[in-house]
Amino acid sequence: MFNSKKPSLEELPSSAQLLRSTIIAAVSAVALLFAVVLPAEYGIDPTGAGRVLGLTEMGEIKKELADEADQDQQLHGADQSSSLLGDIFDLFVGTAHAQEAWQDTITFTLEPGEFTEIKATMEEGTTLFYAWVAKGGRINFDLHAHAGDQNVTYEKGRGQTEGEGSFETPFAGDHGWFWRNRDDEAVTVTLNLNGAYSDIVRSE
Repeated sequence: MFNSKKPSLEELPSSAQLLRSTIIAAVSAVALLFAVVLPAEYGIDPTGAGRVLGLTEMGEIKKELADEADQDQQLHGADQSSSLLGDIFDLFVGTAHAQEAWQDTITFTLEPGEFTEIKATMEEGTTLFYAWVAKGGRINFDLHAHAGDQNVTYEKGRGQTEGEGSFETPFAGDHGWFWRNRDDEAVTVTLNLNGAYSDIVRSE
């Protein structure tokens, strides 16, 4: 058994020192609350430090997700999980059906530094399914649309070799890809399309 030496009164912190340590701890906690916790958890950034650190955007996303979950719960109640499973099932079925019968298959080759645009002419609220693969190298792309003062970006990619998915158009116009080859070798892209479009437009 070891006996520890009892500290003398001189070795113990004074009341003033304890008070000062408590104040420092409290101020530090408040600073962390305003600079880190509020931006990261609630998207509230009174000091501006959260946006500099990238925490405010994370908090805003959390708040949006929480609000959406609350709205879904109010609308669907106990059926929320089954509805989500149904949506996922419909997505897989829709994609599988699109892949069984592609309406158009477009193949093009881009030399180093070359670019092209391939877009589908579509009405508002229609859906396009797609799948593509690049051979010989990687490709950069920007999947987007613009019409008048309206514009939308569906997806962007750099150094990709394949992709698939679908999107629903928020407005009528030409919706599709800007492709650019930043590799040192020629790249051949095969693009499969299926959906409610009236024409395929290609520009270089």
